[in-house]
Amino acid sequence: MKQSRSVLVLAALLATLSWPCIAPAQSASPTAVRPMQLSAFGGVSGVSTGLAGGKNFSITAGADLALPPWRGIRPALEVRGVYPTDRGLVDSQKSIAGGLKVETLLNHRIHPYGDFLFGRGEMNYYLGDYPFNGFDYYLSTTNIYSVGGGLDYDLTDQLSLKVDGQIQRWGAAPTNSGVVNPVLGTVGIVYRFGFDRHIY
Repeated sequence: MKQSRSVLVLAALLATLSWPCIAPAQSASPTAVRPMQLSAFGGVSGVSTGLAGGKNFSITAGADLALPPWRGIRPALEVRGVYPTDRGLVDSQKSIAGGLKVETLLNHRIHPYGDFLFGRGEMNYYLGDYPFNGFDYYLSTTNIYSVGGGLDYDLTDQLSLKVDGQIQRWGAAPTNSGVVNPVLGTVGIVYRFGFDRHIY
């Protein structure tokens, strides 16, 4: 019993002593796996609000916390907000949502992904109210669902170009169905904080 315990202690000691030698070699390797990676993104969005041909020009910004890769994919937790700078002539929509993003690992530069987000949205009307079926809608706040995807193209180790598209579902809307389905297209920049991009 004492002998087996001594062997275990010796093995643990050797593993501890060899770790400093292994770790630098891994971090220097282009195939090193980063356990997690934090990034932020921002861009401009064209929005079709889904209500009477309404359109917005908006700013989209958010952040991703990427988790370790698994079988050629990399899951991430994402949060993003959309704020209209040009509210259009029908309605304006601002929102914040978070959820799951899944990135496929094709190569070192191109990173296609899909995401599913849930959050809250606020719809304001150009004239202050929106008459529909005998009611005046002044402000609509509702849960929203957003499904979409896009790709990030690496420009440097820390900067990427983002192209993104989302289709959303908003409730509490002045329509016969009570919902609208905005469509958003975004072009922006991604910045990664202090991690290299080699994740294979």
